[in-house]
Order: sequence, then structure tokens, then C-alpha cells
Amino acid sequence: MTSYKIALIPGDGIGGAMVSAAWSVLQKAAGAHGFGLEGTNFPWSCAFYKETGAMMPADGIETLRGFDAILLGAVGWPAEVPDSVSLHGLLLPIRKSFVQYANIRPHRLLAGVEGPLKATAFDILCIRENTEGEYSGAGGRIHQGTADEVAVETSIFTRKGVERILRFAFEQARSRRGKLASVTKSNAQKYSMVFWDDVTKKLSVEYPDVEVTSYHIDAMAARMVMAPETLDVVVASNLFGDILTDLGAAIQGGLGFAASANINPERNAPSMFEPVHGSAPDIAHLGIANPIATVWSGAMMFDHLGEKEAAAAVMKAIETVTASGVGTVPGKDRTDAITAALLAAL
Repeated sequence: MTSYKIALIPGDGIGGAMVSAAWSVLQKAAGAHGFGLEGTNFPWSCAFYKETGAMMPADGIETLRGFDAILLGAVGWPAEVPDSVSLHGLLLPIRKSFVQYANIRPHRLLAGVEGPLKATAFDILCIRENTEGEYSGAGGRIHQGTADEVAVETSIFTRKGVERILRFAFEQARSRRGKLASVTKSNAQKYSMVFWDDVTKKLSVEYPDVEVTSYHIDAMAARMVMAPETLDVVVASNLFGDILTDLGAAIQGGLGFAASANINPERNAPSMFEPVHGSAPDIAHLGIANPIATVWSGAMMFDHLGEKEAAAAVMKAIETVTASGVGTVPGKDRTDAITAALLAAL
């Protein structure tokens, strides 16, 4: 029997409860479809940082390299550790070290879920560049704390990086409804974003079956609210993709339904799957966080591992549960009740 080694990083806040809930659902689905899951827990978190001075051990990346995939709960506890420390100490190093350059976030309304928009029949797949751009980490501060202080943050866009994420997005559009929206701000950012537009135009020749439209980020934000049903695949830089996908989560009913995958398309290193929501310290001990986003991320993990039937079964269970009214309103149902409903639906 095929068995997959999964690294489990519960992280902070609600992350532990979300990973635990999702893991029970994923194990049941795996057993029903004839494969095994071997999970190994890693306590890397802000609590780990406070104990050791690091978000993960020095050999953390090499430790993770031997796994088939990574399931992450949440990272961050800003009251204890600055977000800039926790993010750059765990999440970003994993994404960059394993060249997980494609961040995939689906946005659609699940059965029984009411979103804030009049439109309901939308199905958007956001593809976010995940390893460079505005989050490259190039820059610095000098003369800190003085009147002469200077802070510089440099965005880095490489032809290799931009071309590979655009090509990935074109392929996704080709496999869906054949429409690609490329998002920039090239009227104001005349170097990096014009460069992105140029590469988009160049690659479009190779994909004559895909309808390509370029949007400015502000226009895209408006379109996602006013006419989300007109969108299919949306591709954007690290920063713009980050912002648009929180908007996507909002229109699909909230962060409790927002799943994501950090993919290494070449498959020469593990990919990582995580809910979009954060650690939610304010509700971390109330037992009311919604595990559906993490379970959906697990379904994306199954799909990436080639277990398509198990992935479809998990998604069917999610929609069966939400169609019954369970897990559709934030805070209405307890985490364990939603989890039990998902297990029963499977």
C-alpha cells in the first residue's frame, strides 16, 4: 500500500486545532481510498522561538526535505513575537528553499454558504508568485531611531521567476475555462510591472487557446467585487496576489473557507498546504475556529500527490456538511462538531 510521509507543523494559535481536525479527516479519506498517511509533528512556532531564539532549528529545511508534503496550521503570535520575525523565520524560508513558487488559492462559494455579494456563481483560481517580487527581502534600514533614518525595500523580479509563474497560470487556465487575468500596476510602476506585462504578452503567443486580459490591481479589486463571475484564473505578483486573495476569501464567505497550496511544480522538493487564515489569537482557546479551510487545503494536498479520488471525496464531504448548514456561519458551530460532521459525511 502506498504511504505518504507528511510533515505536520501546527504552529501558533488555532493552528494546532485546525491541523488536528484536518488530519483526522484526511486519515479517514486515505484509509477509504487505499493509501496511508504517516504524519510527523514539528513544534516550530512562536513558542519555539521564545524557547530557542529561532522559529525552527538550523537543520529544519533539510529535515523537511525528506517528506512528501507539508501541512501547516498557522504562524504568528504578534503579542509575543513580531510578525516580521515569525514570517521570515519559518513560512518564507520554506517557500523559498523548496522553490514553491506557485501559490494557489481557490475562491468559490461552497454549498450553503452565503457570501456578501449579490453574485454567487463565481469560481476564481488565484495564482500568486510566491518566492520573489515584493517579498524578496532585499533592503535595509540605516540610522535607525534618528531623524535621518532611511528604510529601503527593493522588489526583485527575474525573467525566470516571472515567466515560470505566468506559464503555470496559462496552463491552469488552459485546463479550466480558458481565461487568464494578469494583474499589475504598470501605469505607475514602469519597470517591474511593465516587465511583467511584456512577459505576459510574449507568452500569450504560445497559448492561443487562452484569452488573456491585463488589469491594474485597483481595477481587479473592483472587478472581484462587482463582477467576480467574469473571472477564471487570476495571476499576480507576491504582494498583489496576497492582497487579492484576502479579498477572494471575503467574497467566498470568510477566511474560514480559504484554502491554499504552495506548490513546487517541478516536484523536486515537498510542497506545502495551509489555510489562508492566521493564528487568530483572539479565539485560539474558544474551540470555535472553522477547520474547513485546512481540510480543503488537505484536499489540495491529495490532488497534488495524485490521489484524485480521495481529494474529490474530501471536497464532497465539505460541501455535504456546508449544505446542511454546519460550519457556514463563523462561531456558530464548534470545531469538534464541524469535524465530526465531516467525518460522518465521508
